[in-house]
Amino acid sequence: MAFEWKEALPGVFHIRDGMGVCMTLLRGEKRALLVDTGYGAEDVAAFVRTLTDLPLTVVLTHGHHDHALGSRWFGEVHLLPEDFPVYETYTAPFWRRDVWAGAAAKGFTGEAAFLSDPMPVPTALAPGDIALGGLTARIVPCPGHTPGSAAVYVPERRLLLTGDNWNPCTWLFFPEALSAQGYRRNVMKLLELPFDWALCAHQFGLFDRGMPEKFWRGLTDEALDTAEPSDAGKRVDRPTVQAALPEGQIFVFDVEKYRKERA
Repeated sequence: MAFEWKEALPGVFHIRDGMGVCMTLLRGEKRALLVDTGYGAEDVAAFVRTLTDLPLTVVLTHGHHDHALGSRWFGEVHLLPEDFPVYETYTAPFWRRDVWAGAAAKGFTGEAAFLSDPMPVPTALAPGDIALGGLTARIVPCPGHTPGSAAVYVPERRLLLTGDNWNPCTWLFFPEALSAQGYRRNVMKLLELPFDWALCAHQFGLFDRGMPEKFWRGLTDEALDTAEPSDAGKRVDRPTVQAALPEGQIFVFDVEKYRKERA
């Protein structure tokens, strides 16, 4: 299998699938919890079982294809209800075919099953703590990248799993995304959590708090007003601009939504 993994912190396994997206396994003393499932081109459930045989809960930070299509390998996944429509859209045939084009280019096989395997209907995820035994996964709703996006805070490791509400290059232009202002209001609340470390979905490294904090505090009106044109949103027919933020980070957002709320 093409999965890579590393133990970023004790009991915290950051996993990258063969398509390049990351997920995180939290392994407690009594239970384990997988945050996101990747693109699903390979059997992520079988791979996770090489790291733990504990009872497993699967949580999705949001319903986009690169986080949710791997759910086909599991019987049950949990998701905030606000993202149920997102999950339904991005696990449907159009996005499966789109993802498989990239997977085939990388040499993956199993197209028929990928396109036809049933997806589990998500179970409603509740905010609050999930005890794993020596580790806690705290589900923190944070609408932004999608209406039902969630972060996961692990107090014993002072760790924040950001999903797609922060990557060094963060996208906020899919049709279901909040405006830049709405995103900014919500992610700033994450800074109230006493985290020292962050893991995100599109980088394999462990980051200190400074990276996401500089990103979120850098989302000033001036930075957003002076963002440069970007063609990143063409694929989903959205007009986008790109703001340059500290440490070489990038924020790409829907300029129409921003201007409408700014008016």
